[in-house]
Amino acid sequence: GGFGAGGSGGFEGFGGAEFGDVFEDILQGFFSGAQGGRRGQRVRKGSDLKYDLSVTLEQAYSGAEVPIKIYKQEVCPSCRGTKAKQGTGLKTCATCRGAGKVQIVQGFFALSQACPRCGGEGRIIESPCAVCRGAGRQEKEIEVRLRIPAGVSTGTTLRITGAGDAGERGAAPGDLYVHVTVKDDPRFERKEDDLIYDARLSYPKVSLGCEIEVPTLNSDKYRLKVPPGTANGTLLRVREKGMPRMQGRGYGDLFVRIAVDIPKHLDEHQRKLLEDLEKSFSDQENEGFLKRVFRR
Repeated sequence: GGFGAGGSGGFEGFGGAEFGDVFEDILQGFFSGAQGGRRGQRVRKGSDLKYDLSVTLEQAYSGAEVPIKIYKQEVCPSCRGTKAKQGTGLKTCATCRGAGKVQIVQGFFALSQACPRCGGEGRIIESPCAVCRGAGRQEKEIEVRLRIPAGVSTGTTLRITGAGDAGERGAAPGDLYVHVTVKDDPRFERKEDDLIYDARLSYPKVSLGCEIEVPTLNSDKYRLKVPPGTANGTLLRVREKGMPRMQGRGYGDLFVRIAVDIPKHLDEHQRKLLEDLEKSFSDQENEGFLKRVFRR
């Protein structure tokens, strides 16, 4: 098995035969047909499956193991993939005499193709399995436990080896590919391994300086000092409080983006205080503080 991630989504098959298998069949069929040789029957590996997964930022931060249910082709429990009813067997195809292919002569060339009677199997089922109707496999809903690695990001593809469709007649199963999307979080903006948190502060607080409480994804509250005179839009760095690095060690950083909150409505007392403050700045500024702040 490999590893994966849990969440909601859908899946679909990627297809069975690969292009290389088909090309090899053509070449081997041509030469073996021309020489009259017999070739063993190819069994197909199971199809790969795709699963679209959505996870929260918390799951992406800490990692998680979540059970999901998918539909996939499993080996028939009755015939165990033989396609025949229990107690019955297979008989050699009389048309191709067990070769699985028949020759077609065209001029100087002898080409071979899959036997139309046995479908290239070389053998014919006398009594098909009643449970799977001779398919050898059945579609079933199964539960798979998927592990989300810490630090996963949108666009990551996880491979779970052997979790795809069962192969034909004992061939290897396919794989399950999980395509991950990390949901947006109302608190944080993500930039690769870094996080950005917006802190709205009043003008007096950023002017005088203050200490604020900043949330983190590890459930701890971080006390951050905002220096006096911090400007609107300033980014304050909190080291090692971002996302874990999936392809490396350590963590990214958490950046606190300061947003100065300018009030739209003031009572008389607040307005008087600001007018007094504006007067104290009048010798230092050409334009009054109130005109700049409340300009419409």
